[in-house]
Amino acid sequence: MEHPDHIAAGSMQHGPVRVGVGGWVYAPWRDNFYPADLLRRLELDYASRHLRAIEVNGTYYSAQKPATYAKWAEATPPGFVFSLKAPRYITESRPLAHSGKGVDSFIYGGIEEMGDRLGPILWQLPPSRKFDADDLDAFLQALPRVLNGRPLRHVLEVRNPGFLCPAYVELARKHAIPTVFTDSPKFPSLADLTGDFVYARLMRSIEEIATGYEDRALDQWAAHAQAWAAGRDIDALPHVGATQPAGPPREVFVFFISSAKLRNPAAAMALQERVDRLG
Repeated sequence: MEHPDHIAAGSMQHGPVRVGVGGWVYAPWRDNFYPADLLRRLELDYASRHLRAIEVNGTYYSAQKPATYAKWAEATPPGFVFSLKAPRYITESRPLAHSGKGVDSFIYGGIEEMGDRLGPILWQLPPSRKFDADDLDAFLQALPRVLNGRPLRHVLEVRNPGFLCPAYVELARKHAIPTVFTDSPKFPSLADLTGDFVYARLMRSIEEIATGYEDRALDQWAAHAQAWAAGRDIDALPHVGATQPAGPPREVFVFFISSAKLRNPAAAMALQERVDRLG
């Protein structure tokens, strides 16, 4: 599946749906996703023309130089976006409300070099972090929302069961911060719509299946992605509160992460194909 240049436009009825994977450097993808003779320096170029988004995990562990962000952007086609996973030294800090210096260092440390390739910034809270409404409120309030005239999009992934409460959903909606939906059985799973885009991380790929997920599951996720993009909530997915009435179209990001990583590119391409066919 080649990468069409018009994907960013979406439509009047639906927001665009971008399906991708975590990272682009993974040895088992050689002669599986990547051609055996592909030069390693061309892996991002290749991946970005077969996927519509990539979640960058490297920024979670160490800061990148502005030139690196610029290089990533230059290697990718129009309409492609990166999601950047925010540094763990910020999300693991105590309290979050005092992490402003770290947040500014990351936000103003060069990511503007990505230009329109910059997608959502993912703030992943560790399982050890319990829900503290006052601390989280202060943190979300302080997140920069504009960078060099471009809106910044933030999304929050919560991994402690204490977040499965109406108070959290209300707080996230107050700040219009989407909450990650994951199908992983290891972490809290809530599909409550709390922002103006949707971000899902699918973590159940199976190595024995060429496309990672069975056809029936991919069909179902394609239908879910289209429903989200059309502004609809999904009763079938777990919620903390009541499902919301239909709203305006939303942009949707779906990433295949972890699990049988070998199969994730095939899963992403198979899901994107289904979404486009439904669209």
